[in-house]
Amino acid sequence: MSIQTNIQEVRQRIAAACGECGRDPKEITLVGASKMNDAAACREAIAAGIDVLGENRVQEMTEKLSQNAYDGAPLHFIGHLQRNKVKQVVGKVALIQSVGSLPLLEAVEKEAEKQDIVQDILLEVNIGGEEAKSGFAPAQLEDAARAAQAMSHVRVRGLMTIPPADSDRDTNIRYFQEVRALYVDINEKLFHNELKCLSMGMSGDFEDAIRNGATMVRVGTAIFGARYYPT
Repeated sequence: MSIQTNIQEVRQRIAAACGECGRDPKEITLVGASKMNDAAACREAIAAGIDVLGENRVQEMTEKLSQNAYDGAPLHFIGHLQRNKVKQVVGKVALIQSVGSLPLLEAVEKEAEKQDIVQDILLEVNIGGEEAKSGFAPAQLEDAARAAQAMSHVRVRGLMTIPPADSDRDTNIRYFQEVRALYVDINEKLFHNELKCLSMGMSGDFEDAIRNGATMVRVGTAIFGARYYPT
């Protein structure tokens, strides 16, 4: 199957999920998670009308930027971002989806100030309370949002979450609902309902995410095929 065909099929599934809950498919931004796919695959996805490309790894993103892999589509950083690599990402991407700690938030602000830009970000929520995963605990989210609001060079656009990989479907759905509730709460309380981005759902669960309020889904395998991890 070609990337173009896969994108068409994913869009059909998005439309079906939207139909089930009375939403307009145009509300959903499709991010092609292009980790471990080359520049040619990125260009193919852009030619097929992908809304956004998303990268997880700074080194891979930097290499593909040098190859003009993303020309014609916005680029988001969607993976775990280490503070020592912030300068390689700030100003290079339209949105950093994975700001999940105050030290990282401060590092992004500092680098954006150096570049004299405003960097759009999402606050990552660690909804499953996983020790090995970055992200703000739900109880920390409001304070994190207030800290970001006090900064001049970052702009919060919404929230992002990744439920635990071993969650069953019912638990996953509950997590999506909980993050949606957090999103609605801080949007009303702090952002005058101006936030537009709730990034939830990947290849295996994006339809459930859409049914529970996602406005952005990050789809890799269903678009680019299974990733090959060398042993």
